[in-house]
Amino acid sequence: MKKKAKSTYEEFIEDDEQRDLLDKEYKELLLSELLIAAMEHDHISVRKLASAAGVSPTIIQGLRSGSRANITVDTLSKILDAVGYQIIFTPKHEDGKRFKLA
Repeated sequence: MKKKAKSTYEEFIEDDEQRDLLDKEYKELLLSELLIAAMEHDHISVRKLASAAGVSPTIIQGLRSGSRANITVDTLSKILDAVGYQIIFTPKHEDGKRFKLA
């Protein structure tokens, strides 16, 4: 039986480093898209959002453009709160298994 040829994506995703990079960049894109959509929906500017969240406009612009991704949970929480969202932590796996603490 003939093996099915792998797509470029399938070959790419098999490499652990490439998969990790894709996951990281995808998460950054999601945050950027969420922020842009929320700001457009509320008709709020970068400066107004920054003021409402108590952060620098540079942080907001960096998140929108994807050039800034490493922010604190506190800063992210303030920004999301200002656009009507919240951070919710849920188990990553469906089975709900967690690490056992020593």
